[in-house]
Amino acid sequence: MQLTRGEREGCWRGHLRENSLAEAWEFELDARETQPGVFSLLLDGASYEIKGETTREGLVVAVGAQRYVAEVSDARSLRASRAEAGDHNGPQKITAPMPGKIVRILAAEGDPVEHGQGIMVIEAMKMQNELKSMKKGVVRKVMVQKGAAANAGDVLAIVE
Repeated sequence: MQLTRGEREGCWRGHLRENSLAEAWEFELDARETQPGVFSLLLDGASYEIKGETTREGLVVAVGAQRYVAEVSDARSLRASRAEAGDHNGPQKITAPMPGKIVRILAAEGDPVEHGQGIMVIEAMKMQNELKSMKKGVVRKVMVQKGAAANAGDVLAIVE
């Protein structure tokens, strides 16, 4: 499988070939990191939660109960994209990883939060995803209310 960046942030183009004789499957993928090591993927209208961890086997990716060993062929590119998305100096914008509805606000303006603490919960396609702070800090602004609709990429809160 090969992935290349799409035109929009978080979007990827890819193709997958089962073997050298098989026809390639072309697809577009929307991927958002919802918390460290956890990604929400939208592929062909279906939503998936993917968890990744580094083990002695290498990079292990869990999709539901299935576990796969993955190989990163360009680690420098992976580090660069993580640095772009995760520079945690200064304010951190909590953004909607996908279109959905805000079902819970877990931290109010002025609340201190820890790294990995839940800020709010968004529901998309009957799946609830907790959006977490990527840094220790204080919630400076909450831009949405419970029940509000959010589009992918909308800024929902700011943690300083």
